[in-house]
Amino acid sequence: MAPRPAGLDAVFAALADSTRRAIVARLAIADATVLELAAPFSVSLPAISRHLKVLERAGLIARSRDAQRRPCQLRVGALTEVTAWAEHTRQAWEARFDRLEEYLATTAAPPTPPPSPARRRRGRTTPESRR
Repeated sequence: MAPRPAGLDAVFAALADSTRRAIVARLAIADATVLELAAPFSVSLPAISRHLKVLERAGLIARSRDAQRRPCQLRVGALTEVTAWAEHTRQAWEARFDRLEEYLATTAAPPTPPPSPARRRRGRTTPESRR
């Protein structure tokens, strides 16, 4: 399955911000309201709301209405696309490295054996033999 590039662009752009990644991580634990999501951050509620809109446009979260509450939920579909893309890319690189390894194995010269002790002694020079 080839993921939609435009969808991936939106997801990666949304996840490029650390605040939004933290919100996604929090929603992976449980649904939360805007106030609950804003609590750990030292930014305004409108700023958190803007982050949530980016995540919602990317398909990472969904917001619903429950009386006065507006809980946010994590949507796994977009993360599944990212996982599929990453897995496809990983497999492609592994295949490339396997082909490179095979190629290098066919072109590499056989290792030369170390010289025998007799050859090593004959090749040595001493300060006296250099004179």
